Amino acid sequence: MNPLDILKRIPKTNCGECGYTACLAFAANVAKSGEDPEKCPYINLDGLDLTSLGNTDLDKMSKKRDLELIRFLKSKIQSLHFKEIAPRLGATLSPETDNTLTFSYLAQEVLLSKTQLLLNGQEPEDPRDQILLYNYVHSAAHTSPTGDWVGLESLPNTISKVKTLATYCEKRLAQLFAGRPPEEIQKYCSMLHGQTVTGSSTTSASIIPVLPMVPQQLLFWDEEPEDGFEAKVKILFDARVLDHLDVESLIFSSERLADRLIQLAS
Repeated sequence: MNPLDILKRIPKTNCGECGYTACLAFAANVAKSGEDPEKCPYINLDGLDLTSLGNTDLDKMSKKRDLELIRFLKSKIQSLHFKEIAPRLGATLSPETDNTLTFSYLAQEVLLSKTQLLLNGQEPEDPRDQILLYNYVHSAAHTSPTGDWVGLESLPNTISKVKTLATYCEKRLAQLFAGRPPEEIQKYCSMLHGQTVTGSSTTSASIIPVLPMVPQQLLFWDEEPEDGFEAKVKILFDARVLDHLDVESLIFSSERLADRLIQLAS
């Protein structure tokens, strides 16, 4: 399919809500690389043959690239002393062996050895989860969360990712929570071991340990139609979070936070 066929179906305002800076770039990736067309909230899908989109060869290349990165990250952790780094990761050693770390990832049990990674007893289906978890273990940072909360835009080299975070996490959660009572929202957050934050002007606020050393603060303001305010979610990070995850993995961890909350709410 020609990218112009996609471009005719979108408003061409370069709003960035799809995660791309320009509508043309989004259209090209939909037509040639298999990008999800519904990432544009304004696209007209009437009569569009979705089976004609995408490029199997590119999909295979992307998967191959992910698998190669996983193999590289596995090689990087071979020299690590798990007993030494476990406290720095908020992890413990498996009772059966001191060669396996166990820790929580969005309330799921991670078992990670130098040869295998299991999430709730199974190998993660999405290689990005493996990349995130291996990156976290490889960092083994000596720093702990400071309690100093900042927006993504305040972290270095992240300006280009602000819209991505909004698209794949914040806007999805705002839509999920809109009109729900705070107690219900807090219930879902507590299922991910979240702790309610009191004393703020938000409708609901919780600190959720996505990983033991990567807490994320979820702030939600409900919609106020009479004043023209839509529901809004803002994710805050600890000021030292990039000691524990690279930017790409950090954004993906927030996307996974949204995935888990949507799953729980459904």
